Amino acid sequence: MKLISWNIDSLNAALTSDSARAELSRAVLKTIKDEDPDVIAIQETKLSSKGPTKKHLEILQEDVPDYTIAWNSSKEPARKSYAGTMFLFKNFLSPNVTYPEIGAPSTMDAEGRIITLEFDDFFITQVYTPNAGSGLVRLEERQQWDIKYADYLASLDKEKPVIATGDYNVAHKEIDLKNPKSNRRSAGFTDEEREGFTNLLARGFTDTFRYIHGDVEGVYSWWNQRAKTSKINNSGWRIDYWLVSDRIADKVQKSEMIDSGTRQDHTPTLLEIDI
Repeated sequence: MKLISWNIDSLNAALTSDSARAELSRAVLKTIKDEDPDVIAIQETKLSSKGPTKKHLEILQEDVPDYTIAWNSSKEPARKSYAGTMFLFKNFLSPNVTYPEIGAPSTMDAEGRIITLEFDDFFITQVYTPNAGSGLVRLEERQQWDIKYADYLASLDKEKPVIATGDYNVAHKEIDLKNPKSNRRSAGFTDEEREGFTNLLARGFTDTFRYIHGDVEGVYSWWNQRAKTSKINNSGWRIDYWLVSDRIADKVQKSEMIDSGTRQDHTPTLLEIDI
């Protein structure tokens, strides 16, 4: 199977805006389409609680035909048009689709952050992990989320092997960002968040990028779009992952970033696995 995951930072903007950034986003979508993946996972869709509009669906069906769409959007009491996830999977696939709630704190379970596809012999699940926020105002809640999410993945793993992806909003180790020393208390690189990810892997999961590439340096999945030179200087973070159950790690054939050109923010990630 070939699988691609991408934090799109607003599906509506990517599909309908005339801005220069939207043009770059559509170029990335074309790159994803040309890869012809079996499954596409999208985070931070920022759609309304009703999900994609008729116009959104028409554009998607024209741009990426032959896919079934499943979406999970933020709903009350959570913020409107916030967070959100979406799966597109080839029509010949017929997974059971679920929208789990994990007992997360605050409104996190209502923010459309997880979708899971259950196949006969494995799960594919995606997540848009809550950000600890400016000033780390949501760090304590984020730590609770990390525990609940790890419990959820482990519960799936007891049933059958798991393939998990998404924007995990954490650079796990110093090698996973350009400037670790100056970001020690930045959201996404606090000791608490890093420990949460370490604990997740310890529950029986493999970071496939490191499994394939070892300690290669300078490979990132996110560049701050507020810093104009972040991508030019490759001042990035690796915060988007493909994880698999340890027992199927040897089936991973490829795990890498997909070039998103000059567009800053997230770049898509690709997994190829013989499963």
